[in-house]
Amino acid sequence: MDVSPSALTFHQHDSFRSQFLPDDHDITVYLPPGYQTARDRRYPVLYLHDGQNLFDPEKSFIKGQHWRVGEVATGLIQAGMLQPIIIVGVSNAGIRRLDEYTPTNDKRRGGGEADAYGRLLVEELKPFIDAAYRTLPDALNTGLGGSSLGGLVTLYLGLKYHDVFSRLAVLSPSVWWDRRAILKEVRNARPKPRLRIWLDIGTREGRHHVDNLRLLKTGLLKNGWVEGDDLHYEEVQGGTHSERSWADRLERVLQFLFR
Repeated sequence: MDVSPSALTFHQHDSFRSQFLPDDHDITVYLPPGYQTARDRRYPVLYLHDGQNLFDPEKSFIKGQHWRVGEVATGLIQAGMLQPIIIVGVSNAGIRRLDEYTPTNDKRRGGGEADAYGRLLVEELKPFIDAAYRTLPDALNTGLGGSSLGGLVTLYLGLKYHDVFSRLAVLSPSVWWDRRAILKEVRNARPKPRLRIWLDIGTREGRHHVDNLRLLKTGLLKNGWVEGDDLHYEEVQGGTHSERSWADRLERVLQFLFR
């Protein structure tokens, strides 16, 4: 499903300012095929962290390695394999990325500003997107996703704001953060939120990380998620901790969340 970048539609909102965080964030909005002509149609929305790595190979952390989100989503939609969705990329805060993407403060590493970042997403950015675009704003039609620390903050904010997000893409999450504090968040998530979760890890990311993700999977299963239903768990053979590897499974992630 080769799609020319020239066939894609993006809107850019640079330097989006928040009252909760000191850094501005650039926002990139991908609009699906037909958005400009189907004036009466409204669309689900997927918010993705690390927006620099999603759409433009020149802006990616490793130049040339990006998720090809626009090309992948458009190809799937045109093939009838994905419902049309709006995708919002939220750029990270550079050197303060770790602070914004971690839910707790680690004595050695710092961090712990995920709650403030969540307020940016829920109280400021989402209302802006819902006002500016033809969205389906309810939780059933709103997703959140990311990888590494972005996967960690996705799960944390998904559990906290399950009345806002119901579909989570949790790729190679940093379960190790602050002595695996996210496992406690999962245990305490009662009653079980109605969340559809994609959860994965690459087999070449290291045994320690694979073992951590298995613990997370066990915690979710104990709390009522059902593998093959509202939980997809995968150990990706040969997968690495890289933009290229996450891009390789994006098709399946999108189809699972918005089938």
